[in-house]
Amino acid sequence: MSSASRLLQRCLTPKAALPRQLVLGAAALSWLLMLGAWCALSYGGLVPAMFLPTPVDVVMAGWHLAEDGTLLEHIGASVEVVLVGFAVSSALAIPLGLFMGSFRLVQALLDPPVNFIRYLPVTSFVPLFILWIGIGLEQRVAVIIFGVFFQQLVMVSDVCRSVSKDLVNASYTLGCKRRDVLLHVLGPASLPGVLDTLRVTIGWAWTYLVVAELVAASSGLGYISLKAMRGLQVDVIFLAIAVIGLLGLLTDQIFRVLRMKVCAWAQ
Repeated sequence: MSSASRLLQRCLTPKAALPRQLVLGAAALSWLLMLGAWCALSYGGLVPAMFLPTPVDVVMAGWHLAEDGTLLEHIGASVEVVLVGFAVSSALAIPLGLFMGSFRLVQALLDPPVNFIRYLPVTSFVPLFILWIGIGLEQRVAVIIFGVFFQQLVMVSDVCRSVSKDLVNASYTLGCKRRDVLLHVLGPASLPGVLDTLRVTIGWAWTYLVVAELVAASSGLGYISLKAMRGLQVDVIFLAIAVIGLLGLLTDQIFRVLRMKVCAWAQ
């Protein structure tokens, strides 16, 4: 069997390890295909410019906004909203989720309201947050917290609940107290899944950012998108979308590296 045939067999084998060059090449190819499709639709005139700007138009829009510092100012405002909201939500959801996954009584008390609230549309609460909290950073942070907290709670609880009971029983056999089991067995065993949960939910936080900044905001990427829509500046709208996507990709990679460093034993 030739080397090409063997490589093809590995590509078609579930969970088979592949050469790093092949993986990086496939990733680069996906970006090139997306960019090529965008260029074909915009430069080829298949979609009017008022609906789909060219990549150069988007880059130039970013350049003009970056010249006077406006773009960095809006990026900073959006990053602040996402990071503050995500940090507060995670600080509350992780310990509470571990308690839900560890103690059946806590799960029975919290499951009904949590599973009800997490299906409520976040957008419908934006007017209420404005009435309750007012207009400002707090209101936008509240949208992020509401959109992420209940999802994190359920996911962390499921991660903790999936820890093998044999591991818990073995710790009792070795003389561990209940507090030790919670702190030194269930917590560390749940850590890889908790980091995966944070990696997933930070993406939802970036998604809810636009919802938080579309109403009663004076800065941020969602705000400039709304402002650009009123002026039919489609290139600025695409710029804001692209920046949010890149920031989301950056935070995703940060959590991926963090998991590899902190939980190398779980790879």
